[in-house]
Amino acid sequence: MNKPKYHIFVCTSSRINGQQKGFCHSKDAIEIVENLMEEIQDRDLGGEVFVTNTGCFGICEKGPIVVVYPDNVWYGSVTPNDIEEIMDKHIEGGEPVKRLEI
Repeated sequence: MNKPKYHIFVCTSSRINGQQKGFCHSKDAIEIVENLMEEIQDRDLGGEVFVTNTGCFGICEKGPIVVVYPDNVWYGSVTPNDIEEIMDKHIEGGEPVKRLEI
């Protein structure tokens, strides 16, 4: 297995029992994951960038939360429309999107 250059975690409010309920889930977190996966595929970054949905990060008031590792950059109040900018500036450009950082 190749180690990715970036691993992106998205809170989808997943629970241990498999249910998805909570703030991030209700704020289009699933669409955020889908948009990330589409952008990664469209940009041919499949071996370099992984996406994983997660449970709660504990800062629901700032959700949906997206975390980019190994940079340890946390984004808050992310919308599906922000994904292209995150991909352009951070993932491909190497510069975090300051307006979304928390």
